[in-house]
Amino acid sequence: MTGAFFVLFVALCAGALDRLSKYAVCASLGYGGSVPVVPGIFHLTLTRNTGAAFGILKDGRFFFIGASLAAIAAIAVYISRRSPKDMLVSLALGLILGGASGNLVDRIRYGYVIDFLDFRVWPVFNIADSCITIGTIILVLKICIPYSSK
Repeated sequence: MTGAFFVLFVALCAGALDRLSKYAVCASLGYGGSVPVVPGIFHLTLTRNTGAAFGILKDGRFFFIGASLAAIAAIAVYISRRSPKDMLVSLALGLILGGASGNLVDRIRYGYVIDFLDFRVWPVFNIADSCITIGTIILVLKICIPYSSK
């Protein structure tokens, strides 16, 4: 099951996981609230991020809405014109699409992104951020490490 259908399936799963996790954390914690899962190592900490990853470019709501829409459109055009045959490429595109969509919903609805995964040595992030990062790493590795079938 590769191609456009798989990209959309992965995107739907990633987006749903992101939305459900944000809903659960928001229902359980007040803004700024924190619950240790592994004390001193991993906490659930509810924060609001008006910038990009790690809070850079704060208050760039409309820029990031535009960037998210552009990324979503680019992936949609790509998969409609050239359905990916490679499972890893399909997975990567689906993760990026689902993650971008999840954070886009937050930016449009709230004006910020809901973050809650707190490893204490890294800025707080969310499932959508993880999907975008993992998808991008997969694409970069696919581009940079040539595959040869012998």
